[in-house]
Amino acid sequence: MAHVHANTPFAPLGIAVLTVSDTRGFDEDGSGDLLSERLTEAGHALVERRIVPDDVYRIRAVVSAWVVRQDIQVILVNGGTGFTPRDTTPEALAPLFDKAVDGYGELFRQLSLETIGTSTIQSRAVAGLIDRTLVFAMPGSPKACATAWDGILAAQLDARTRPCNFVAMVLPEARHCASRQASADEDMAEGAGA
Repeated sequence: MAHVHANTPFAPLGIAVLTVSDTRGFDEDGSGDLLSERLTEAGHALVERRIVPDDVYRIRAVVSAWVVRQDIQVILVNGGTGFTPRDTTPEALAPLFDKAVDGYGELFRQLSLETIGTSTIQSRAVAGLIDRTLVFAMPGSPKACATAWDGILAAQLDARTRPCNFVAMVLPEARHCASRQASADEDMAEGAGA
């Protein structure tokens, strides 16, 4: 089980939030609001927030523009992950990924099983690394965004999480994942009051 080490400093990240929707504006974007609030409460910086229609090329255009920016290390995309003809977020993002984070979608569905039952199989939550930028896509409901942030992203975007987190992938100066032995040694040192 992951845990936080107090002797590792928090490293704030620059995060952009993209809502994919044909119908929502900022006044109706509860999911974008939730993600923006959660990430700033955690100590990260909301660098930019946008809404685009469910369109493969418009999604790719925004994500591609954000990936080349030095002030954005993480992109959170909500919406467009279902099975309707207009749900194209995974198709827009997957070709851009240098490496897919397969475990993210698997864990998201496992966590959402507790609240929505087998309907979770209709979620195509995906994530990947593009150059040194992490991209996480999740369904567009506020409840799904809370599941993704609270259950996965808050810990994985925190440099203090051990034995492993994603911060070292996007911040070159961050500490890399600890080996199991190094984690056990740190646990023993903390327990001994060191």
